[in-house]
Amino acid sequence: MPKEIILPSLSAGMEDAVIATWLKAEGEAIAAGEALAEVETDKATMEFEAEADGVIGKILVPAGERADVNAVIAVLLLDGEDASALDGYAMGAAAPAAGVEVQTDAPKTKPPKAEAAQPAQASGSAPASPLARRIAAQKGVDLSRLTGSGPRGRIVRIDVERAAEVGTTAAPEPVTAPANLAGIGDYEAIPHTGMRRTIARRLLTSKTTVPHFYLEADCDIEALLALRAQINEDREKADRISVNDFIVKAVAKALAKVPEANVIWTDEAVLQLKSIDISVAVATKGGLITPVLRGADQKSLGALSEEMKALAVKAREGRLKPEEYQGGGFSLSNLGMYGVKSFSAIINPPQSCILAVGAAEKRPVGRCDQIVLAPVMSVTLSVDHRSVDGAVGAEWLAAFKAGLEAPMSLLV
Repeated sequence: MPKEIILPSLSAGMEDAVIATWLKAEGEAIAAGEALAEVETDKATMEFEAEADGVIGKILVPAGERADVNAVIAVLLLDGEDASALDGYAMGAAAPAAGVEVQTDAPKTKPPKAEAAQPAQASGSAPASPLARRIAAQKGVDLSRLTGSGPRGRIVRIDVERAAEVGTTAAPEPVTAPANLAGIGDYEAIPHTGMRRTIARRLLTSKTTVPHFYLEADCDIEALLALRAQINEDREKADRISVNDFIVKAVAKALAKVPEANVIWTDEAVLQLKSIDISVAVATKGGLITPVLRGADQKSLGALSEEMKALAVKAREGRLKPEEYQGGGFSLSNLGMYGVKSFSAIINPPQSCILAVGAAEKRPVGRCDQIVLAPVMSVTLSVDHRSVDGAVGAEWLAAFKAGLEAPMSLLV
């Protein structure tokens, strides 16, 4: 009997994905472990491997189309089977793919009246993922009154859980574009990508539910720039150490000195992280993504620089693996290269701190009894006051500033 190829969850929280490219065509043989398709999630594009040997009998979700997690996207003909095995094939009749948990509590087909049969979703409401419908039925949430944050306004798990958490079965009235657009001139409507929707949802949640407070400091980086020039003197351009590399190292050193800032807030407890994993913001065409430098305090400046360059390239090409961008205990966002003097960043939940770094510029500073011009860089630490107190944030920022202003200390 043919095997159904199921779209698995390739990253935490994934509910659906776009089949970007089929790497095998119908009628083509494939071996277990061989790349079958490229799947585009809200964070990256990754390869999806076959779990059994066989021949691609039928592709059910064409390239460019979106599919839910656990949906059947293709059918695999096993050893000894040919195309005749698909005669009269109906979804759900084939054997499940090995190692994949297949949903059995919801129909795989979508007959014309299937949506109307869902008690929690009224006619005319936004579509919802199967998982969202199941959770809504369990929690008594009325999907017809929710506004979806998923692709094309689709209701996803987080929308249902958020409605249930606030103790209501109805979401606020949806915010719509102004009805009268007169006077704004011509425009092009750019549909939201899954990544953009995820960014918007997470930042809105952070800014409205996390009690931010901000600490600022000015760092004299004249010694750092001199040391950087010395280190880069005999290096190829591609291998040169950047100012941002020093900043990453200083963040790691400061977290090692003040581990109370390396924490995550939960409703049950504050989680004290044992590893220093730093999320570094990288701008891509689709939006901001934060690859993670793990064990940053244990790595040399050169190793951090090399790893960050590789992760940035993968991020811009959409090739990050989930383990390369999920997690992290502290975030860093640097807009200095754009000439931004200073800014306040929004915390990346569930982390407790994010450091915003501005551009270095010549400013008057006092040295001994003289005032001289020196390159000064402004930084702003955004802190979750639930898990990190003001004194702890100030202690961490002082340790960071001390590291930047005495850069030789970062090399030992």
